Amino acid sequence: MTLAFDQRAGRTALRDRIEASLRGKAKPVGALGQLETLAVQIGIVTGSLKPDLGPAMVIVFAGDHGLTAEGISAYPSSVTAEIAKLILAGGAGINVCARAADAGVLLVDAGLSVPLEAHPNLIACRIADGTANARVMPAMTTQQCDQAFAAGRDVVHGITGKGSKLLAFGEVGIGNTSAAALVAHAISGIPLNTLVGIGAGAPPGGLDHKRRVLAAAAARAAIAAVDARARAIDALLQFAGFEMAMMAGAFQAAAEDDCIVVVDGFIATAVAAAAIAIDPHIKNHCIFAHCSAEAGHRALLQFLDVQPLLDLGLRLGEGTGAALALPIVRAAEGLLRDMADLPGEHPPC
Repeated sequence: MTLAFDQRAGRTALRDRIEASLRGKAKPVGALGQLETLAVQIGIVTGSLKPDLGPAMVIVFAGDHGLTAEGISAYPSSVTAEIAKLILAGGAGINVCARAADAGVLLVDAGLSVPLEAHPNLIACRIADGTANARVMPAMTTQQCDQAFAAGRDVVHGITGKGSKLLAFGEVGIGNTSAAALVAHAISGIPLNTLVGIGAGAPPGGLDHKRRVLAAAAARAAIAAVDARARAIDALLQFAGFEMAMMAGAFQAAAEDDCIVVVDGFIATAVAAAAIAIDPHIKNHCIFAHCSAEAGHRALLQFLDVQPLLDLGLRLGEGTGAALALPIVRAAEGLLRDMADLPGEHPPC
């Protein structure tokens, strides 16, 4: 009890110091709005009035989904590997957005159907050749889920060990909007129909077919745990892709390593919801980049009670929205560290 009290008291004292520092900057108090809120969050996470998050890194987790056998996507699973190859070649949407934000890009093969050739920007920690069909059976075994979670932790620990404390999480995986809708539904209780959208494109049987398949998967799993942590773990096991379970582990490691994580779109937000249910402290480390055009993302952000930075109608995934938000986060970091103090004792009002 004493330790918990001391930690709370320490955070409160740090927040007070950061807010006092911001009041003393050469600007009217509160004039930079949400940027100041981000600066406080960054200062608390790093434990510093002069934070240095180091190089920004976008981590894109890739994996294939057995649920695509049910015709829930406009594209076959083979497209996942083609997008992954484009990312490694530097020509995908995330590469364009990351270059604009002066961020590096790493691709993690969590479980593509076909292995990729070795590449300097590829981290291969494959669990299996894609997940099982979640309509008829759990997407992964307990052992596979544990392996993916641990691998995600290892990926982040390896990156932060090189000085990167500003991370952006994205994903690639045909069918993963369906997996995300199922995970989000199990965790939040938001109606499945609210969460199900067209994803990468309307499936051959239409949106109604996709909704019927996902309803069948949810009924098959029948997640009934009352405890939020148990529900989240079961949801990942029953419905997620390996890239999603790996990202959940990455969230946990990022919090342990005092990182800021910029969360991309619907899929990454669903994984963040699972990670936060497993460990609520993770939420303190998350900045939600944008509200995507994918159905249900706004409802999920509202469930988490978070305010996204951008609303640009994006629905590409890959971490693109997170990359576009990185300069805003950098500005908040610089506000606390680099902005001049106002001469004298009294800040402007």
